[in-house]
Amino acid sequence: MRRYAVTEFSRPLCMVVEDDPVPHGTEVVLDLQRCGVCHTDLHLREGHYDLGGGKRLSLAERGVGLPVTLGHEILGRIAAVGPEAGEAVGSLGRSVLAYPWIGCGACHRCLSGEENLCAAGRCLGVHRPGGYAEKVVVPHPRYLIDVEDLDPSAAATLACSGLTAYSALRKIAGDPAQDWLLLIGAGGLGQSALRLARALGHVRIVVADTAPAKRERALALGADRVLDPADAGARAELLAVETGLAAAIDFVGTTETARFALDGLRRGGRYVVVGMFGGEVTLSLPLLPLRALTLMGSYVGNLDELRDLVDLVRRHGLTLVETETVPLDQAEAAMRRLEAGAVAGRIVLSHRA
Repeated sequence: MRRYAVTEFSRPLCMVVEDDPVPHGTEVVLDLQRCGVCHTDLHLREGHYDLGGGKRLSLAERGVGLPVTLGHEILGRIAAVGPEAGEAVGSLGRSVLAYPWIGCGACHRCLSGEENLCAAGRCLGVHRPGGYAEKVVVPHPRYLIDVEDLDPSAAATLACSGLTAYSALRKIAGDPAQDWLLLIGAGGLGQSALRLARALGHVRIVVADTAPAKRERALALGADRVLDPADAGARAELLAVETGLAAAIDFVGTTETARFALDGLRRGGRYVVVGMFGGEVTLSLPLLPLRALTLMGSYVGNLDELRDLVDLVRRHGLTLVETETVPLDQAEAAMRRLEAGAVAGRIVLSHRA
């Protein structure tokens, strides 16, 4: 089998050829059908996150060892199962979506169903080999979700892009039929969030992005208003909306987007940070209680949320983000396009249809 791995941080992916994996214990081997290309993959290839102020978070110090085969939006056909996988796997050849945000399985977070928050994660495409490969090993069948009836390219993106947007939306409070919601960033995540917010009953949605083409796309997808955060009048427009801005979800995560969101929130508003492009923000602490603001981060989502998301997509017939499918051997080229900002929705790698 071939896989495309980071063998040195800040260097292009390398193709590695090795023996096909043999499943042990509860493991399940998937023949790759699709794997989404995500901004997290860019951070992993570089080996760090930008924390702002000249500071970096080293991924090597966080347990990411080399080589690492990228790719966590994984959809494939069941090819082989370990002797302890049991009948829960179902039939060979079935198309399944893999939940990639796997924890240690033993800590309080894992036992309470929040493996994505485990401090000793074993995530596919991060700590374990991911989907930039012809075959992928999933440690247990409980992480597999049947998607036989869904478009494979669109369904693959649910494991991260869709799940991240859905989990962030689940964290905002208020009345979706009355309150205004701000989505910052109209790329793949923002587009997914816009469609999901409508399906979840949100009526008043404003989308902010500095790119005119992305604002136009957001309008075409049903945003009530679009704003350019760099526009001097954008903050005033947020402050003037009826009932005030109840919540903001930031899919970019820079100093500028944080300031834009925080300045626009009403009293009791909630700011949810998803994006990790880098930056920092200075807050006057007395204003937090005086304005009764809630600041929180949202990191992907848990397994139950992914199952709920797949059900929601199936019931509403949703396609969350436009996809472009390219061959697996174009993984490095796809990452370069994403890095250059030349991707409107989501690139999905394909090995077998």
